[in-house]
Amino acid sequence: MSKKIRLLIVDDYPVVLSGLLSMLQSHDEIDVVGVADNGAQAVELALTIKPQVVLMNVSMPGMDGIEATQLIKKSAPQINILIFSGLSSHDKVTPAINAGAIGYILKDASETELLHAIRLVSKGEACLHPSVIGHVLKQIQGNDPQNNLIDKLTDRELEVLKLMTDGYSNQEIATTMVVGAATVHSHVSRILAKLEVTSRTQAVIYAIRAGIVPHQADQ
Repeated sequence: MSKKIRLLIVDDYPVVLSGLLSMLQSHDEIDVVGVADNGAQAVELALTIKPQVVLMNVSMPGMDGIEATQLIKKSAPQINILIFSGLSSHDKVTPAINAGAIGYILKDASETELLHAIRLVSKGEACLHPSVIGHVLKQIQGNDPQNNLIDKLTDRELEVLKLMTDGYSNQEIATTMVVGAATVHSHVSRILAKLEVTSRTQAVIYAIRAGIVPHQADQ
């Protein structure tokens, strides 16, 4: 039996918080290990209980979700942040990704979509709602992708990048390519360095912009 996903939920609206808690606790694969109603409390709880995933609202009084994400990632980079927001504007999406969030899903998402996002993010995989991808595209290498950076990748690294865009975890990539997880980790590190990005999320978006893989909305 696979281990449950340890989840911390953060939202300043009591109705939203209780609704998420009730919904997610009904799924056996999810273990809600804490709830917080503000950014400061989210940081304190995250660093204390070390969840796999923090489901983080953006707009909150006092410390917002973006600042909380930045502080959590600075002290505990292994914790994965999934933004859960009703806002898809550029001034929220880009700062959230830059702060270290690897997922961004809107509050009008279905229960199935939210669960899928939590699963992906728990494995360290990027998960961006289609309506926010356009905002993220603009932050990577200016207005036009530098395809010459893609040319720096070896065939093996390119294969790894394509699997990353399909949502594969390092272990799943290792199984698919019949190599060790440490080898995949080295490939991913070199990919990020060669593409001049700092996260898997940015690498995936870069690959989409460069035409390495099609945008999911175009499929």
